[in-house]
Amino acid sequence: MAFKDYQNIHEMLAETVERSPDAPAYGWFSGDGATTSVDWAEFDRQVAHVAKSLMALGVGKEDKVVILSYTCYRWVLTDFGINSIGACTVGIYQSTLAKDCRYIIDHSDSVLAFAEDAAQYEKLKTIREEIPRVRKVILLKGTPPEDDWVLSFEAFLRLGEAVPDADFRERVFAVSPHDPAGIIYTSGTTGVPKGVILTHDNITFTAQSCRGCGDFRPGEATFLFLPLAHVFARTAVYTAALTGNVTLFNRSMDTLIEDFRAAEPHWFISVPRIFEKVHAKAWSGAEAKGGAALAIFRWAGEVGRRVSDLKLAGRPVPTFLRMQYALADRLVFRKLQAALGGRLRWCISGAAPLNPDIARFFHAAGILVLEGLGMTENTSFSNLNRPDNYRFGWVGPPGPGIEQRIAGDGEIQFRGRNVMPGYYKMPEETAATFTEDGWLRTGDLGEIDAENFLRITGRKKELIITAGGKNIAPAAIEGVIATSKYIHQVCVVGDGRKFLSAVVALDPDAVADYARTEGIPFGAVDDLIGNERIQALIESEVAEKNQAFPSFETIKKVVIVPEFTIDNAMMTPTMKLKKNVIMERYKEKIEALYR
Repeated sequence: MAFKDYQNIHEMLAETVERSPDAPAYGWFSGDGATTSVDWAEFDRQVAHVAKSLMALGVGKEDKVVILSYTCYRWVLTDFGINSIGACTVGIYQSTLAKDCRYIIDHSDSVLAFAEDAAQYEKLKTIREEIPRVRKVILLKGTPPEDDWVLSFEAFLRLGEAVPDADFRERVFAVSPHDPAGIIYTSGTTGVPKGVILTHDNITFTAQSCRGCGDFRPGEATFLFLPLAHVFARTAVYTAALTGNVTLFNRSMDTLIEDFRAAEPHWFISVPRIFEKVHAKAWSGAEAKGGAALAIFRWAGEVGRRVSDLKLAGRPVPTFLRMQYALADRLVFRKLQAALGGRLRWCISGAAPLNPDIARFFHAAGILVLEGLGMTENTSFSNLNRPDNYRFGWVGPPGPGIEQRIAGDGEIQFRGRNVMPGYYKMPEETAATFTEDGWLRTGDLGEIDAENFLRITGRKKELIITAGGKNIAPAAIEGVIATSKYIHQVCVVGDGRKFLSAVVALDPDAVADYARTEGIPFGAVDDLIGNERIQALIESEVAEKNQAFPSFETIKKVVIVPEFTIDNAMMTPTMKLKKNVIMERYKEKIEALYR
């Protein structure tokens, strides 16, 4: 496909504004579920207003500006405003602790900070003396306290009213493709965060490459609930801006299902955990009803699986099976589709491996989940299954304009305009991330077939080598074990040991339901950790899942622990387990498994 060499992100946006000025661009829900929206022309005007207010506060080209907030419309608006004048966005997850905010703000040399609300402002206030470059804090919502350091968003916008349009346009035209548009700090499972520099060209190229992989139709809607501090969500926003799709924002994770129904998206991006939870909820709901309802659910699943297999093989569906599927759809599948809005054509799973059985379950139900691959260092996009060419368990071919290869040691490597120029103020780490001939090292192990499809087989640093000399990639095992409705999280251990074990966290809803049914007394779900009957339940679930593996890859022993979270430092904001932290925290329990 042909790529347009945009001068900057604002030029890409201007193209959409000119093409569809009155089409809806962004929408969000109020507390009562009502929708507020803006069209592309209004969004463009608001971007200019934000940009001029930034200029009034003295924000110059390549100055760094922090956004510390949950995903929302003003996050996107502020980001486009920052980019338009050649400044650089530094996103921080709203869950980030104050001390970690301090590191990112200080290391990035940020001069301004946008905070979601008073709670995030208070977090910044505790580190104020340690971030002296930050001139002002602007609240995205709420009334600021009596403090000269902080402004409301409305007061911030008033600052730009005196800035001439000509001065704004001059700044826009001065932004070049290779200027930095954002610094995304990798959450990292080890070590200090590294600031990935992404340029305007990185972003506009990636949006175009994404468009070349999907069936994007002007005017259709996407639904965004992932954190915008992560480049995966940002790439979806930029792609929607290029394709003229309206982006709808959820209110919170607590209202996710309700907001899905209201948004009625045609496509969306997600991490695997959302699909896993929907899958587990569907099965547990059917099992709770039991009897005929469970029998119908199982029958529908089998019919859907047969249809799915035929579609994957490119073969026609026989008339009688097609009639059976229509009935299964009416009785079972439409309820699942309705939970995701009812208009979904396809969706993307990324950021972590998706169990192929989960993808097959949704495919059988008429929902196409396309797995993809990306990392912060390549603008969160390198590979994606296509709506008309997909496989489960593979991450698909590379996007247009992106090259891939497998190195001699099995590592997957990439090259393309989506790849970062480097880490901010970390030349040694940058050099180590690239090969001598300029390819990006990923740390992933994989294989490429004759059709250029890529499959991930493991991580170089996560490979477990047992005492018997077997090399084992734990991710696939963890994915299968986690399909148990009673298991929420899995960390496989066993490096240098005679066998594999697993540290697992319980699924709170499913285990609570089981405990009530079995008459096991408990207050909170964590009270069930150590209960012999719950231990036996989890061990039986693991034993069943073990049937999918050769003996040397089976889990022999299990220890149950509380949930891994961002707050207890055992999970990154992008939902990856910090395995070194988990193994250190539960060192004694793990040792006990091998005595």
